Amino acid sequence: MAEHSIRLRPVVEEDLAMFRRFATEPGLIGLDWTGFKDPQEPARRYAGAAGFVSWALRDFGGFTKHWEIGTALLPEWRGHGIGWRAQAMLCDYLFTHTPLQRIQAGTHPENIAEQRSLVKAGFQLEGVVRACEFRDGRWCDGYLYSRLRSDPSPR
Repeated sequence: MAEHSIRLRPVVEEDLAMFRRFATEPGLIGLDWTGFKDPQEPARRYAGAAGFVSWALRDFGGFTKHWEIGTALLPEWRGHGIGWRAQAMLCDYLFTHTPLQRIQAGTHPENIAEQRSLVKAGFQLEGVVRACEFRDGRWCDGYLYSRLRSDPSPR
């Protein structure tokens, strides 16, 4: 039997037809069918998205792994407390469902809003990562934040 490659990817417009099928085709999801659902709900759900959070497994060259998270919000949703809450929720999820001890996030020194968001989400500034990114024709520093399993959740 051939191995199948599985990957996560963003939801795109073409996926809405599949979600509509799950909402309207009895038995499609097997024994978990609980009745008909609103077939337009998936479109409404994703139409109201304010942005996204992401996470990736990383290491420092050894056997110990950690999560690295990121977030992006549409401009009209910034400044409403959504970003830090989403980051805190993602950390709580990762600490609940995985055994890893550390979650980290990086940001640009000029991104004051993201720095505040990370602190509100329970992260601590670890320091400056010097010349870590080549942007706009020059090498730029970054700030590294982390949250450990033993740190209190802000939620």
